[in-house]
Amino acid sequence: PPARRPTLAAPPRGGTGIGLEIARCMLTAGATVIITGRREAVLQESAAELGEGAHFVVNDICDLASLDELVEQVEAAHGPLDILVNNAGINMKKPALEVTDEDFSRIIHTNLNAVFSLTRAAAKRMVARRSGVILMISSMAAYYGIDRVVAYAASKSAVEGMVKVLASEFSAQGVRVNAIAPGFIETEMSRTAMNSDPDRRDRAMRRTPMGKFGKPSDIGHAAVFLASEGARYVTGVSLPVDGGNSIGF
Repeated sequence: PPARRPTLAAPPRGGTGIGLEIARCMLTAGATVIITGRREAVLQESAAELGEGAHFVVNDICDLASLDELVEQVEAAHGPLDILVNNAGINMKKPALEVTDEDFSRIIHTNLNAVFSLTRAAAKRMVARRSGVILMISSMAAYYGIDRVVAYAASKSAVEGMVKVLASEFSAQGVRVNAIAPGFIETEMSRTAMNSDPDRRDRAMRRTPMGKFGKPSDIGHAAVFLASEGARYVTGVSLPVDGGNSIGF
């Protein structure tokens, strides 16, 4: 199992989609899981669905000043934090020339500033204990020029760079830092988007050599591996889970 002590999963939209499936896979592997987000009702429902070993803490990750307290609260209730899964992220599809400064700043704040601040809050405790795993969620948008996601692509490219720097700084202190870069993953949100645009769905399928979309559990299993002893010599990398999409077009 990846942990006997807590795993803090910080998913977008308060505990749904890929973030929820990562939490489920971590629980199955033996971890105690704490999910966090803004919407208490959604968190309650998600924790109840996950079952024994799942807990939640209401927190707005965009409130940077609250994140030290969040980690402190988790450790006070559940013991030292072994694993941080930093899955917070938002997107906006607009042509670059229509993206306002406010649009760009909002995405960068959530996807980069908040991710770094929560990582720092967890990492300083992990480094002091000389033990821990930090996982980020990147995107194929960090590698390819995908139209109409300029702010999102910039944020995920920055996350990829942050993973390398943090791994370089923390590895000698026993803390590993890695990322997962999902390809086309079938979630409720992506199904809605694809079903409303059949041409887009066809293009996505053609670009995926395995000829099928991934499931949220594919990301969850990758997270369990990267958090486990099986990956004890793996740090500073971004693992594509994309059905071969990153091979090239």
